[in-house]
Amino acid sequence: MGYKETLLQPIRIGGKTCINRFFAQPMECVDSDAEGNPTDLTYARYENLYRGGFGLVDLEAITVTNESRARRTQLEIMPRNEEPLKRFISRLKEVNPDILIVFQLTHSGEISSPDFSRRVTVKPMHGLGGELLSEGEVERIIDQFTLASKIAQNAGADGIDMKLCHGYLGTQILRPFNDRDWKYGGPWENRARFAYDLMERIRAAVGKDFLIGSKMSMWEGIPGGFGSAGPDSPLMDLTEPLELIRGLEERGASYFVESLGNVHASMAYMEAVGDEPYLSYLHFYFSNLMKRALKPETVVIGSHFSSFRGNRNKLLCVEPEKASTFAMGARCIEDGMMDMIGLGRQSFADPLTPRKLMEGREDEIRYCTQCMNCEELMIRQQPVGCVLYNKPYTERFKEVRKNMGKLTELHS
Repeated sequence: MGYKETLLQPIRIGGKTCINRFFAQPMECVDSDAEGNPTDLTYARYENLYRGGFGLVDLEAITVTNESRARRTQLEIMPRNEEPLKRFISRLKEVNPDILIVFQLTHSGEISSPDFSRRVTVKPMHGLGGELLSEGEVERIIDQFTLASKIAQNAGADGIDMKLCHGYLGTQILRPFNDRDWKYGGPWENRARFAYDLMERIRAAVGKDFLIGSKMSMWEGIPGGFGSAGPDSPLMDLTEPLELIRGLEERGASYFVESLGNVHASMAYMEAVGDEPYLSYLHFYFSNLMKRALKPETVVIGSHFSSFRGNRNKLLCVEPEKASTFAMGARCIEDGMMDMIGLGRQSFADPLTPRKLMEGREDEIRYCTQCMNCEELMIRQQPVGCVLYNKPYTERFKEVRKNMGKLTELHS
């Protein structure tokens, strides 16, 4: 079977059918209106993904609270947003009724910007800090996630993604660094309580047919981070991450998105940086571990494919025809390492990537160069898109550089 046949095969996720193996990663784009609703920019981005034929689309980091958020103009999901989100999903279904969409629900915790919101923490980490959350506040956050899941369902989404990656609140509670003596810290059973309670509450609210999954940083790559051996240990230990995904699966999760890293301290593990294409292989290792730990029907979505490009990458020791995004993705699926491939920055560069493969137009695909200028726009709190191929974002980037200078460090 060639890579085209592999990548265009349908797959069941829970009780729903996904038309192919392409997953559009949740990419924060900082383009909501003042109340957190989709704008024309948001509509344009997602309509292109729907035209492009991604089988499953993950709506970016949509915050369950306005109080603590990482982006000034971040999409929000509260009662006031339900009708705008209904209109948004209705429009996307008009573009392509066959695409599945899940909402990635998030709370930023210590990643929240103190410039316009409340930065909170479960235990202050060097370089971040924040107001200490109480047990009652965490319980209210669980209420907010549960309500947001019901709003997503009412709006017409096919499911939700509980964000447990990249150093946001879910990860902050799970990591061994959270050794604080409280209901949600210290021993593993306490740190896992947030994710398990959240899963059970959401499943009870939305019923059995609504998809629930999670994008997971299986290893944060920092001392004391999730997937480490202790509160200040730099040693990797995957006992807890693997136990977590099995526990969430038992409680009704039907899919997981593999990821690594922390947006504040270890971004190289989570970003398709051009100078480090070999980090993609590390992601395949973790996806394979997840696949082996879970039931065969639980879908695992792999990450970090944008760095392979169309044979034009910096990988050595690999024949070019075997090193493209499509060839490597199909290989990972055929070898049982994962079930789908996630495209993030590549979905910026060319949101029509899957459709061009379907239609035999591979030579027309615009590939991400990993310049990371889109990331600079996000960190600068600007609307995000491909700076290389999308002229309005090119002009915005030039203006940002003119007014603010070049960003010296890529971290949130």
